[in-house]
Amino acid sequence: MTITSQHRAQDKLAAEIAQRLQPEPADLFLLKPRHSAFLGTPLDLVLKEMGAQRLVLVGLSTDFCIQFTAMDAFLRGYGLHIPGDCTATLDPRHQRASLAYMRCVLKAGTRRCGA
Repeated sequence: MTITSQHRAQDKLAAEIAQRLQPEPADLFLLKPRHSAFLGTPLDLVLKEMGAQRLVLVGLSTDFCIQFTAMDAFLRGYGLHIPGDCTATLDPRHQRASLAYMRCVLKAGTRRCGA
């Protein structure tokens, strides 16, 4: 496979994922201007109005955005589940360390999504 065809395949996969994640008209979404989804957003108010008690966090940058959001959620009293196979970092060591921290300190469940 050439680099060009490899990039085309990756672009096609990325487009498919983005299309599947596109919000539906009834979905709520917030813009997240900082590392934590709670900082500078009405997320806590929205979650309280919905009666949420436990959050499942997934996404990129486990050791930054996910961890900062998890810490803010923990301080607000939310239970946490962060499936380790639904988050990512650039360095696998940081991934392991971040998940271990959230499991130990924030009492987050980190079982794999398929487990």
